[in-house]
Order: sequence, then C-alpha cells, then structure tokens
Amino acid sequence: MNLALHYPVLQVIIPMLVAPIALLIQQRRLAWYLACATSFCAFALAVTIAQLVIGGASEAYPLGGWPAPFGIELRVDSFSAIVLIIVSGASTAALLAGYQSLAQDVDEHRANLFYSAWLLALAGLSGIVVAADAFNIFVFMEIASLASYVLIAGSSDRRALPAVFKYLIMGTIGATFYLIGVGLLYIMTGTLNLADLETRILTIDNQAPTLMAAGFISVGLALKAAIFPLHAWLPNTYNYAPHAVTAFLAACSTKVALYVFLRIDFFVFQRTLSEHAAQFSAYLLPLAILGILFGSAMAIREPLVKRLFAWSSVAQIGYIVLGASLLSHEGLSAAVLHMFNHALAKGTIFIAIIVLASQSGMLTPDAFNGLGRKSPVVGIAFVVAGLSLIGIPGTAGFVSKWLLIEAILKYQGESLILLVVVLASSLMTVVYVGKVCESLFFKTSKTATPQALPILAVVILLILSTANLAFGLAPGLPYELANRAASLLLEHTL
Repeated sequence: MNLALHYPVLQVIIPMLVAPIALLIQQRRLAWYLACATSFCAFALAVTIAQLVIGGASEAYPLGGWPAPFGIELRVDSFSAIVLIIVSGASTAALLAGYQSLAQDVDEHRANLFYSAWLLALAGLSGIVVAADAFNIFVFMEIASLASYVLIAGSSDRRALPAVFKYLIMGTIGATFYLIGVGLLYIMTGTLNLADLETRILTIDNQAPTLMAAGFISVGLALKAAIFPLHAWLPNTYNYAPHAVTAFLAACSTKVALYVFLRIDFFVFQRTLSEHAAQFSAYLLPLAILGILFGSAMAIREPLVKRLFAWSSVAQIGYIVLGASLLSHEGLSAAVLHMFNHALAKGTIFIAIIVLASQSGMLTPDAFNGLGRKSPVVGIAFVVAGLSLIGIPGTAGFVSKWLLIEAILKYQGESLILLVVVLASSLMTVVYVGKVCESLFFKTSKTATPQALPILAVVILLILSTANLAFGLAPGLPYELANRAASLLLEHTL
C-alpha cells in the first residue's frame, strides 16, 4: 500500500484522533508534548504533500473508495498545499514557542482541555483546506471556529471573554450566511461537490439564485477573513487571546477563510455568471484599498502592540484581496504568495512578542521600552520580521509586494492610484513598525531585573526570522506553489 495516497486524510485524522487522547492526559507537560508532536507530524505531511503536488501527484482522494459526487472527496492541489503549510507550520511554531507563556496563561487543571481544543482547531483548519465539497467545508469551519473560541477564552485576562463573544457572534453570522449560500446551490444543482457544482451550475438558465448564493457566500467568508469593513472582531480577539494563540491564529485563520473565498468564487461563480469577474473586481478593489489605508492608519495610532499588529493584519489582508481582484496571473500569484509571506512575518512578530512579554509581564504601551537593548537577538529578529512586513528587498515580504506591483503596472484600470496606495501604505508600515522598534531600542526600560529568556521560544524565533530572509533571497517552494495556484484559479474563469 502506498502511504502517500493517504496523506490528505491523515492531515485531518491524526490531530482529530489525538485530541481526545490529549483530553485524558492530566499532566500539562505531557499534553504539550503530545500536541507538539502531532502538530509537527501535520507540518511534515504538509511539506511532503506540497512536494508531491509539484511532482504531479494525483489530487483527489475519495473517502472509502467512493468517487465523487457519490462519496466524500478530499482534494489537494498547489493552492491547498501552500495553505496547509501555513496552518501546520503556524501551529507547530506557536506551540513550541509558547510553552512557558501558556503555562502562565492557562490554568493547570484546564491544560488538557486547552491542548485538545488546539488540536481540534488544527484538524478543522486543515479539513477546510482539503475538503472538496461545500458542506464539509462548513463542517470543518465549525470545528475550527468552536475550538478557536475555547483557545481565546482560555486567556487569564478576563477581557478575552467579551472579545471572544464578539468573535463568536460575528463568526456565527458568517457561517450562517455561508450555509444559506450553499443551500441555494444545492437546491439548484443537487450536489455539493465543488467540481460537480462547476459543471451542473452551467446548465441553469436563471442566474438570480446563483447571484444570491454568491452574495451570501461572499459576505459570510468575508466576515471570517476579516476583509474590510467586516473586520470588527479582529483587534480585540488578537489582543486578549493568549500570546501563543494569537501567533497561531494571526498566521493562519484569516488565510484559510481567504482560501475558501477564492476557491469557491473562482471554481464555481467566475465561470458560471457572465459578468461576475467584473463585479468581483469592482466590489473588492475599493474594499482592498480602504482596508489597506484604514488598517495602516489605525496601526499608526494604536498604543497597544498586539492590537497594533492586529490592525496591520487588516491592511495586509487588503494586499491579498487587491492582488486577487486584479484577476491576472501576476495578481493572483502575488496574493497567494503574500498569504504565505504575511503568515511568516506576522507569526515571527507575535512569537517575538511571546519572548518580550516574558520580560515585561503585562503588555502596557511602554512594556517593551529598552528590551531590544537588553535582548539584542530578540530585538534584531523582530526587526527582520518588521522589514519583511514593510517589504524591504532581501526579505520574503518584498517578493510578494514586488509581484503585486508588477501586476498593478499591467492592470488596465487605475494602475497609478493602486501603485500610490501600495507605496503609501508601505511608508505607513515603516511608521508603525518603526514606532515599536523605537520603543525596543531607544527608550528607557522600566524592568529592573531582566528575566531568563524562554530558550525554546528564542530558537523558534531565530528560525522564523532566518526564514524571512531565506525566502526573500530564494523563494523556492512557496513561489512555485503560488504560481501554480494562480494558473489553477485562472483555469476556472470565463
């Protein structure tokens, strides 16, 4: 038996089966070991799947041997492969770096519940990415969402409770809108498989129900992805969650929602609706511009560092949406690659916050003053991630921003305005990243006696900051996957 044939389902089954085992382990350290081992296994599987996809391996996996549309099918291609790497890599890095931080944030008696929920979140997010039918995407979306609510509410900061309640309400509305759209598609076609939907929906003459389905699904997923102006749940969620949870979710949760948004829109609606491509661009392009400028402006004025980088995520999501709305190979390639590069940069930043928070305690506006001088390795790693977020040459963020600028220059619309927006927002990123760097290196510390640095977190931070430079100089695997993903999405347009 060729085990490689089962990699897609193992990506979901392994963390889902280990989650109840973690629930039975009452010792915190053992539960953490189990969660880390499972997450690392998922990451190794994701990298292997990506290599197999590039090598031309089969994409479809029929569960139980029942082919679609009669059975449930999993599907892995270049687009899903890069998102799987993001999800499993973010989970592994955040777990390894966050051990000491989570020991402070999560009660000893609830640690097994916490790590069990973490594995369920990993299984749910991975399941969304590999699912090939619209309803199972919803099922895994709910698994991931419910587990994420538990992780955020696990913080010792009681302000996490109203934040997670808002997240729950907004997430439920988004999921409901998505499910209504899927129901409309099922009524019209009698199928839920995405590939089968694409074929059957072409035979429907009345496009009104399809337009309604597209509207419900787009709004629901935009809520999940925090696309401007549906981002209200994001800042407090990132700010009050445990630091390791923020590092995990900031790197991958919105990317998974964007993945579903683009896959369903391009695979189902772009080919079906005669003017949908123009509508897609006309609606999303202004929202992307507003999201980029508004998120950057709010980050500049935000005094709290985690909320600052939450607002930064709103702006960076705008870059991804902007690239996709250009409807070109260069734009889509830039969007997919920026999903990877932003996850890498933002994950590095939040893991740096884990390390710095171990020195400062509560994250007050002046909490990081002078810590870059006391811990120069951590400060430099933070600067590298910040430079990648800005898009400085030699960093990973530069590659995707350069591709985006190339796509804008080839765009047939208002390319000059878009170029000005991207350049202006990059300068705004310099301001808010520089504000944190100023605090780290040029202000006086109020911490009298520095604490011992969490060694494992520092090691993970150095690995990630090095990756920001390595993927800037040699994009390699993510660049290849992004190019293939762009070609795949464009194959399904009119």
